[in-house]
Order: sequence, then C-alpha cells, then structure tokens
Amino acid sequence: MRNSAVLAVRRSVWCALSCAVLSAAPLAAAAAPPAPGEAARVPFAARYQAELHGGIVRAANTAAKGARGTETANDGAAIAYVDVDDDPRTYNSSRAELRVPAGARIAWARLYWGGNLRVGEQKPPEDSGRVLVAEPGGRYKAVLADTLVGHRAGDGADAFQASADVTELVRWAAPGQWTVAQVNVAMGRSAVGGWGGWTLVAAYEKDDEPLRRLSVWDGFETAGPRSGELRVALDGHRYPKGAEGRLGVIAYDGDRGTRGDYLEVRTSRGKSTPIGDSANSVNDVLNSSITEFGKAGTTRFPAAGNTLGYDSDVFDLRGALRSGADGVHVRLGSRQDTVWLGALFLQADVRR
Repeated sequence: MRNSAVLAVRRSVWCALSCAVLSAAPLAAAAAPPAPGEAARVPFAARYQAELHGGIVRAANTAAKGARGTETANDGAAIAYVDVDDDPRTYNSSRAELRVPAGARIAWARLYWGGNLRVGEQKPPEDSGRVLVAEPGGRYKAVLADTLVGHRAGDGADAFQASADVTELVRWAAPGQWTVAQVNVAMGRSAVGGWGGWTLVAAYEKDDEPLRRLSVWDGFETAGPRSGELRVALDGHRYPKGAEGRLGVIAYDGDRGTRGDYLEVRTSRGKSTPIGDSANSVNDVLNSSITEFGKAGTTRFPAAGNTLGYDSDVFDLRGALRSGADGVHVRLGSRQDTVWLGALFLQADVRR
C-alpha cells in the first residue's frame, strides 16, 4: 500500500504547513511549487484503507465549459473556463459542497485535480502541481501536489492528474461549499477537446453509522482500444449477502454519446456485474457527468449536467453485492475512445 494511515497523517501535517493563506497580493507573486516529479504512467495502488464506523463523501466540479454553451460533447468543442469567484486574480474556479454528516470526524481527505494542457492553447506542465483551495467561508490557500504527477502527451491530448493530502484543512473546516481555482487546464478548440476538474474525497468516522470498509486507490492510466482495459483489485475482504456499498470513479475525457465505455465489478462468488445508472448507461458510463446514484448529488456551482470530458461519479453497488463477495475487483475500459483514469474509491458495509 502506497500510503498507510500513519503516512496520511504525516502528509496532512505537511499540507497544513505548506498551504499558506494568500493575501491580497497578486497571485503571481506566490511561491513556485516544488517539483514532485511526473510520469506518463502511474500504476494504480492503494492510497487509503480503513475499517471504521463511517463512510466516504466527495465534492467535485469541472473547470471547463463550452465557450458557446451549446456543446454536447467535448471533442471539437470550443472550451472556455469556469470562473465563479469574482476574483480577477484567478482564471478558473468552481465550487461544490462536501456533505459531511453532522457530528462526524474527518479521518482522511485528499484532493485530486487534472485535465488537458493542450487545446487551442498549451499550458506549461510545471504549473500542474499547484491549485488554490478555499474552505467554506475561508480564503484561498495554495495546495501543492505531494506525490508523483501523472502526465502523458498522446492521442491528441496532453493530460495530467495531480493530488495532495488535505486532511487537516478539511478536518477543521466548517460545513459548506469548497472552491478550487487555477486548475491548470487549457481552453480553445482541438479535435480531442478540452477537459478538466477536481474532486475532494474524504473518509469520515461517526459512531452511529454501520461498520464499513473504505478503500481509495489512485494512479494515472489510460484505457481504450489500443491500451486495453484497467483492472484493479480494490478489496479482498468478504462481504455478506445483501451488503450495501458504493463505488466512486474519477476519469478524464469520457465523451458523452460515444458508446463503448464500461465499468464492471467482479466478486469471486459470481459473474461480473455491469455498473451504471439512470445518468450513466452501462455502455456509456464515462459520459461527462458528476452524479451520485444517478442523481445530481450535492450542490455545485456551476451545476452543469454536461461537464465536457470530466467524470466524477458514485455508483450503487448493491446489485454487485447481492450474493455477497470475497473481494471487489473493478474492470474499466473503452472500446472506441481513449480515457484517462485517476482514482477509484469504495465503501462497503462489513455486516448487513
């Protein structure tokens, strides 16, 4: 496992020290981010695993929008920035609510961000490891990537994903909407299109909730006709019949209307179960959406139904766990298009 619970705490302390509050000084004057290193391929590995009374919540939003507001797919679309903060020092920003249950305690949290650096313009890869984050009611803080940045140019795109532990920041924040700005994504037009966004994933503890196993895996891998599918053994524990669970997916360049994207969950007790819902069909599961169980989920601003190549979805796993399980194995691929996978997170009840 790449990062134990102890390491997660150590990284959260590092973030608390390095996330300096930005004053009214120009953003360009902020210190340059350190270089955590980058790789075209970052194999998926466990980032956080725990068994506790609680669960996983997430907030997410896009950093891009259609320049004309009418695009239904990002391929060939004219892409512009989302910018909701009324701050002239930022060129993109968006908000979303992290819905932590009342009385819960944050055990761990991580922010993921990424997108396409080459559309009509080319963004410098060295800027990919830094974003600005404002907790509900707070001011922007610079958050720096604390692990290897995935960065791969190819298939007409220049794609990246970065992430950082933000446990302490989330633990002490008030309820409400989080704002993330300066995600290093490009705007303009290209055949492959532009995309980008962010997802804040948080594990929480709450004594009166069921005992659950929580697992977060991340990396930076492609799936498609040439690269094949991605397979991740998320969990090897046994689950009873009828257990409840949910699976989250963070992915890039999932084109709405391009069929052939699939997500399947296999347990050792049965065949693979295709995963989808009313907002994400089993044959176009990566379709530029931010949903929970097929619905809009938490509050976002803007709340576009089509997020133009950015997917952050949470799926119901009750169908896959109906007969119980000796493990949870995920298969994700695309038969027609290249997609980039950034993270998977699992929540499943230990007892029915």
